[in-house]
Amino acid sequence: MPVGRLLLCLHSHMPYVLSHGKSPHGTDWINEATTECYLPLLHALDRLNNEGIKPRWTVNMTPILAEQLEDPAFKDEYEHYCQSKIDHAIADQKRFEREGPLWMQGLAAFWQRFYTRSLVQFKHQWGRSVIEGFRFFQEQGCIEVITSGATHGYQPLLGTDESARAQVRLGVQTYEKHFGRKPRGIWLPECAYRPRYDWKSPVNPDEVPWQRMSTDEILKEEGIEYFFVDSHMIRGGQPLGTYAANFPQLAELFARSSKYFTPPEEFRSEYEHYVLPTGVTCFARDPETTVKVWSGEAGYPGDAYYLEFHKQLYPGRLRYWRISENKADLGQKQPYNPYEAFERIQNHAADLVNVLKGTLARYKGLADRNGTVVAMYDTELFGHWWWEGPEFLYELGKNLHADGEIEMVSAGDVIDTDPARHLITLPEGSWGEGGYHYIWLNNENSWTWEKLYPVERKMRQMAKEYNGGPAHEIVVQAGREMLLAESSDWQFLISTFSAKDYSEIRFTDHVDRFHRLAEIADRVHTGSAMTPDEQLFLQECQQKDAPFADLDLSIWHAQPVEALSK
Repeated sequence: MPVGRLLLCLHSHMPYVLSHGKSPHGTDWINEATTECYLPLLHALDRLNNEGIKPRWTVNMTPILAEQLEDPAFKDEYEHYCQSKIDHAIADQKRFEREGPLWMQGLAAFWQRFYTRSLVQFKHQWGRSVIEGFRFFQEQGCIEVITSGATHGYQPLLGTDESARAQVRLGVQTYEKHFGRKPRGIWLPECAYRPRYDWKSPVNPDEVPWQRMSTDEILKEEGIEYFFVDSHMIRGGQPLGTYAANFPQLAELFARSSKYFTPPEEFRSEYEHYVLPTGVTCFARDPETTVKVWSGEAGYPGDAYYLEFHKQLYPGRLRYWRISENKADLGQKQPYNPYEAFERIQNHAADLVNVLKGTLARYKGLADRNGTVVAMYDTELFGHWWWEGPEFLYELGKNLHADGEIEMVSAGDVIDTDPARHLITLPEGSWGEGGYHYIWLNNENSWTWEKLYPVERKMRQMAKEYNGGPAHEIVVQAGREMLLAESSDWQFLISTFSAKDYSEIRFTDHVDRFHRLAEIADRVHTGSAMTPDEQLFLQECQQKDAPFADLDLSIWHAQPVEALSK
C-alpha cells in the first residue's frame, strides 16, 4: 500500500547561444548539456522503459531550448563536437601510453567510448533529434513534458501584460509544434509568480501604478492547468530579508503587492497541491529532499568518489579526477574510478527511497491521507554538474518500482486522480536567493530593465499597428530580438558574475538590433523603401537570431486567441 507519491520535475533550459560564441561561452553550453544531460536522460528512460518501468517524470523543455535542439546548425555542430572529443580522447591515450600514468590511459579510453556512444545515440537512435526522443517517451507514458516561457522571460518584472502573455502563448505554440499536443503544465521561469495588483516599474519612480494581470490569469487564458512554486510561496512568508536594504525598490514592489495578500492562518504543506481562484493548480517544492540531491556540500553530488567538475585536462578538457576528500584543493585530487563511483550511486538511490518513505509516512500520519513529495531540479544538475546524476535517476526509478511503497507520478497524474482540495492565493516571489526578485533586479543589472521596458512598449505598438503591413517582416524580426533580450539568464549571469561580460554584450546586442529594426519599420510603414544596407542588416539578423520561424505578431494582442474568435 503506497505511503505517498513522488513527483520528480526536471527543468531543462538553455538561453539562445547558436551563432553567439563557442567557448567558454556559447555553443559549448548546449553541446555539453546534450552530451552530459539530455542524451544520458534519454538513455536512462530507454532502459527503464525496456524493463517495464514508467517513472512518470515531469520534464520541462523550454521553447528556446527545443528550438535550438531542432536547428540544423546545432545538429551539424554537435556531431563535430562529439568527434572532437573522441579525437582528444584518442590523443590522450597515446600520450599516456608514452608518458604515463597508465590509469589515465584507461580513463581516456572510457571517454572515447562515452562520446562515441553519444554520437551513435544522437545520429542513429534518435535521428539527430533529441526532442523526438522526449516526445517518444511521452507517447510511451514514461514522462509528461511541460512547457515554459518562450525565452525564459522573468514574468513578474516584464513591463507589459502583452509581453508576459506573449512569453506564455509562444511557449504553448512552440510546444505544440514539437510535441504534437497542447501542454498541460508550465515551468514558470525561475518559478516566479506575480498576483494581480497595481504595479509600477521598479526602475522608474515617476511612473503611475496600473493594474497588472496575475500570472495564473495569463496561464488560465492559454489553457495551462498547473505550475510550480517554491515552498515559501504557499506559506505566505516574507521573503525579502536583507535584500530590501540592498535594493530599496524591491521593498516598495513587495509592499505594493502585499496589499492584496493576507498570509493564511491555516497550516499549508508542500506535500499538498492547491488550486487558485482561476482554477489553475500549483505544486510546491519539498525542501527536505531537495538538499539531498542538490547540495554539493551536504548532498549526494559532493561524494568524494564522484567525478570532479572543475579540474580538466587541456586542450580536450576531459576530466580524470574525482572530487576527493579535499574538495577545495584541485592539486590534491585523486584518480577517478567509474566503478567505485557507480557503487555509490546505488547506495545513494536506496538512501533517497528511505528518506522519501519517512517523509511521506510522517505526512500521512498527520494528514490521514497520501501526500506528494515534489522534487524540482534543473536537468543540467544531472550529468553536467553531477556527472553520475542520470545514472542516479535510473537507479532511483528501479528502486522505487521494486519497493512499491511510493507511487511515481507526473503532475498531470496527480490532478487527474486527486484534484486539489484547498483554495489558495499566492504572494509575489520566486525560487531565487531571498525568495523574491533580488537576483534579477539589483544594482548590477537594473540597467537592463531600464533598457527593456521601452522596447516592450514599442513592440506592443508595432505588433498592433504594423501587423500585415509593408513593415511586417521587419517587426517579426524585431520581436525575435526582444524575446531574446527578455531572457532571465542575462540578469542572473550578471548578478552571479559567472558570465557577466558575455551576458551584458548579448543583452545589449539584442536591444540595439531591436531599436535599429524598429527605426526601419517606422519608415517602411509610412511608405519608404529599405536601403541596401538595411536589407543586409535585416537578413543578417534573421540568420543570426533565427528561433521561432513561424512567429506570429498576434501573440502580442491583448486577448487570447480563443477570445479573439468569440
